[in-house]
Amino acid sequence: MDHSATLDAVAALIAAARRILFITGAGISADSGLPTYRGIGGLYHERLTAEGLTIEEALSGHMMAHRPDITWKYIAEIEANCRGARPNAAHRTIAALEAEKPGVWVLTQNVDGLHRAAGSAHLIEIHGTVHHLRCTECSHNRMVEDFAGLVLPPACPVCGGVLRPDIVLFGEMLPTREMDRLEHLLEAGFDLVVSIGTTSVFPYIAGPVWWARQEGVPTVEINPGDTEVSHLVQHRLRMGAAEAFLALWQRLHPEAA
Repeated sequence: MDHSATLDAVAALIAAARRILFITGAGISADSGLPTYRGIGGLYHERLTAEGLTIEEALSGHMMAHRPDITWKYIAEIEANCRGARPNAAHRTIAALEAEKPGVWVLTQNVDGLHRAAGSAHLIEIHGTVHHLRCTECSHNRMVEDFAGLVLPPACPVCGGVLRPDIVLFGEMLPTREMDRLEHLLEAGFDLVVSIGTTSVFPYIAGPVWWARQEGVPTVEINPGDTEVSHLVQHRLRMGAAEAFLALWQRLHPEAA
């Protein structure tokens, strides 16, 4: 399929925009070799855990509270499969655009930290990050590069309580601070909203696309398949994220091609 005309149109929108919201999901990190936990080819596709649980049950707030060893077992398995992954062209291009346009923001569902590793600072990590651990009993918290060498579940060095990754587990509330930040950004407005590699099944992920449609703000989707917002956007690129952003960057900076 020839995407040239759509790529030209999207590149023109990016060039003209001062404030851009990029919304990202697992698809952007798939190009870094990261597996999904449940999708086709994912770690838990059509199978239960060794304990006979669905992965949603194992990775729930309830399980973390009552059997942290089980939750940690599967968080660690996912982290091990992601260890060593590096930002790809999509992450790097978004970070480069932020350097050029301070009004660029990223709303991501991913907990892998790859946007931050690429250099993005204007981040709303709505589901948290596996690299930040916090105590379930006291205020102690710390960053870790990976889980290598951790005794699971790890104990807090201050109070002896259980440490947990600062991520949103199934059944838990979204972080109020991050939701408030997203609301304030939408109130301030954007010139362009781009959805990348997410099925947009969660209302807070699809919401900014609906907002843009209502406000007459241009919208773009970069995803090989159909999603919950495909019918809403003005421009669709049925491409992988890294391929699309390489092509867009070449149009925005032909001298670097």
